[in-house]
Amino acid sequence: MDAPLLDPGLYIVATPIGNLGDVTRRAIDVLSRCAVIACEDTRVTGKLLHHLGIKRPLHRYDDHASDAAREALLGEMTRVAVALVSDAGTPLISDPGYRLVREARARGIAVTTIPGASALLAALTLAGLPTDRFLFAGFLPSKDKARGDVLAELAAVPATLVFYETGPRLVASLEAMMRLMPGREIAVARELTKLHEECRTGSAAELAAYYTAHPPKGEIVLLAGPPGAPEKPGEADVDAELLAAVAEMPASKAAGLVAKKHGLDRKTLYARLMELKG
Repeated sequence: MDAPLLDPGLYIVATPIGNLGDVTRRAIDVLSRCAVIACEDTRVTGKLLHHLGIKRPLHRYDDHASDAAREALLGEMTRVAVALVSDAGTPLISDPGYRLVREARARGIAVTTIPGASALLAALTLAGLPTDRFLFAGFLPSKDKARGDVLAELAAVPATLVFYETGPRLVASLEAMMRLMPGREIAVARELTKLHEECRTGSAAELAAYYTAHPPKGEIVLLAGPPGAPEKPGEADVDAELLAAVAEMPASKAAGLVAKKHGLDRKTLYARLMELKG
């Protein structure tokens, strides 16, 4: 006898990013007990359901879905269980679903998440870069200037940076990192959970040279380690800054300004400034 259908609502279901063995028991249970499955590509999800032995109606839903298609799904959620899946991994993480979830919550429709595989987290665990603080910024822009603007904006963030990238654009992104994030440790993770899973680390220049010679395919996770601590200025540099500052403001304010800039003790700098003026 078939298991009873789930209560009405929206169920966000993570699916494997490559290895079908990564689907969770809970995901299988939800997919088999929902009334409708909303997906990016019915062919991709159809293959997964065939592998799992599940037959359920599939409704296409992606970033190009019309308002009418979204309204139809929202209407169904009030009556039956609707599962949302992406082609691979966790829905909404650089995949469709944000507007659907937001509107469902606004209407008081029950929303349940069924967590699982995510390329973002898989790459972080492989790369050996600091994971206590990281920033995920989705796909880098395809145009050179826009890509450079994003990297320049994020370069000073004190965290590991994580991007999604495609094979044809990887070398261009690495070359941009060479210019805008010099000295950073970079990692490229690809084919995650598959037979030829790969994670290479090194400088942006080293990785750009490698992937120029070995053009990669498919979607990639690109990571940049956090920036190093800024070098402490030398005594002569601090003295010069103090004298320049005191020419424009009172000594106490000048000492405080330079102290804040370099993380130094204000009283010590004030005393040094008095020596220099004396």
